[in-house]
Amino acid sequence: MKFFHLSDLHIGKQLHRYNLKEDQQVILKEVIAYAKELRPDAIVIAGDIYDKSVPSAEAVTIFDEFLTELSEITPAIPILIISGNHDSPDRLNYASEILRRHHIYLVGNVPEQPEEHIEKVTLQDKYGEVDFYLLPFMKPGYVRNVFVNNVPETYADAVREIIKREEIDYNNKRNVLISHQFYVGEKEGSPETCDSEVFSVGGIDNVDIGAVKEFDYVALGHLHGAQYVSRPKIRYCGTLLKYSVSESTQTKSLTVVTLKEKGENPEIACYPLHPLRDVRKKKGTLEEIIKEAGEEEKEDYISITLTDEIDPYKPKEQLERVFSHILEIRVDNQRTRTKLKEMDEELVMKDPFTSFCEFYKEMQGREMNTQEETIMKEIFDNVKGVE
Repeated sequence: MKFFHLSDLHIGKQLHRYNLKEDQQVILKEVIAYAKELRPDAIVIAGDIYDKSVPSAEAVTIFDEFLTELSEITPAIPILIISGNHDSPDRLNYASEILRRHHIYLVGNVPEQPEEHIEKVTLQDKYGEVDFYLLPFMKPGYVRNVFVNNVPETYADAVREIIKREEIDYNNKRNVLISHQFYVGEKEGSPETCDSEVFSVGGIDNVDIGAVKEFDYVALGHLHGAQYVSRPKIRYCGTLLKYSVSESTQTKSLTVVTLKEKGENPEIACYPLHPLRDVRKKKGTLEEIIKEAGEEEKEDYISITLTDEIDPYKPKEQLERVFSHILEIRVDNQRTRTKLKEMDEELVMKDPFTSFCEFYKEMQGREMNTQEETIMKEIFDNVKGVE
């Protein structure tokens, strides 16, 4: 069974101040062209369809046009979609029953009551059935009513327990999980992330792969860089487009997965994508950057770092005559490095009590009196465990 693995479309996203509507339409058209050429048995979209929980009418139209063109391909290609952390589950669920009649299976919500289960879609190839389990983005609180006596407290517990309820036959059937979480390896630690991804402090949203490693393939969404977690069959496909400067060195591609007979490793192929504009970083003097600018990059999204020791004349205006989509202009020279070093040296780590005294004075316009200082010292001593 061959299927496309997509995720994190982030339709409606802007890159700095630039609207990416045209870029997204072009790249989605290329996916449609691949679908017509390769004729996959299914298309999986593992969350973050939109960039915002309340997408604009423009963003909804782009996704609607994408689904419409895919649904017009014959024979029909089943499309399996889950919500991500950027999506509104209820909004994404709208018209899901009607869409199902057109082989579009859209699941926004995780099970919320004991009688509810993970949505399962069963497809068939020459080797038999393949069960796709659609598990949208979830927090422990989303499934608290499912478990009466043993409510999961962590993301990892929630994912493990909600899957465990399904009593999946891992020995005889081929099973695919579609999930949108931050999965980490059992030994390797966290996968690579970029600036456009935000994660909780302390890793509270981490989910170890122990809960999903028995699946024949795990189609993940959430991270923008294509990579696998511990083993190739547990894979983030990455985004179709570069959505931050930190992604400029990544190679974006379309992930195509072929499931074989039970017990065999899936075959994973990456097909090249051709964005309307690339995202690039350029560093050098103003003269060097302008002189070395290639025709193929003048329309791209450019992050520029100038290294001139003497401020050039109107650098922004000069650069805008060459590059049409400048994201940012930074300066990195001896003067700025010295300034940053001085700032670092000025940063002195103060004890919490001293910091609070300064904060109190700034807020109240006066110093603390003796009684107030005594009370606060006792509080800080208790926090530190001092008797």
